[in-house]
Amino acid sequence: MNKYLLQFMYDGTDFVGWQEQPKGRTVQGELQDKLSTILRQEIKVVGAGRTDTGVHASTMVAHIELPEELSDRIAPAVFKLNRFLPPDIFITKLQAVLPDFHARYSATSRSYGYYITLHPNPFLRKYHTFVPRKLQFEAMNRACKYLIGRHDFASFARKHSDVTNHICTVTQAEWLQLSPSEWVFRITANRFLRSMVRALVGTLLEVGSGQITPEEFADILERADLDFPFNTAPPTGLRLEAVQYPEELLGEVLFTP
Repeated sequence: MNKYLLQFMYDGTDFVGWQEQPKGRTVQGELQDKLSTILRQEIKVVGAGRTDTGVHASTMVAHIELPEELSDRIAPAVFKLNRFLPPDIFITKLQAVLPDFHARYSATSRSYGYYITLHPNPFLRKYHTFVPRKLQFEAMNRACKYLIGRHDFASFARKHSDVTNHICTVTQAEWLQLSPSEWVFRITANRFLRSMVRALVGTLLEVGSGQITPEEFADILERADLDFPFNTAPPTGLRLEAVQYPEELLGEVLFTP
């Protein structure tokens, strides 16, 4: 069996998430269905993680395994895949990888961006969250500094979950201005808990509106309290933007559009 990395982007608006489900349209389901049709055998697509309903990805990664006899067909198949896929998914790279590679477990870091606009804009409504109040971004960035490093993020984790390890190491967390009315929260970590970024954004917006101080935000993080009633920001503004892997696991790039 040969293993391959697929890199792609998608607009999450009309999906119920990444992971295949009995009901609803999913990114994984679309990829598996179309690729299996093209290659005429069942293909399992394993993603780097799961995105929830309405969450987007400008860079998502998955891996597939194929029998040796299909190795000559995979690049043409992926070229054809872009023509078969609906317009809200697009493949940007096919790359050979070593047998030990795993899209989820080999990742060394992931990066998300959460986009907000301070003025209502119909053209941004699917990809930005509208925040109808003034925000103190200096205070929000002071709070972000407390996120850097290795922490227990239980205060920003889903309570009813089978996940018991809430430790994540954050290497980037900051709000950046894109235009007079548009900002993005960028965060990079070795791993993320489900809905963690949206929980962080919801709480950072409370810092920005003066409901809590940066120091109180730090205390919430430090308490690692699974019962903390955080406000979850809407999925609309969230994008998975990068997934990083050790170079030694990556092989030849076989396709780019």
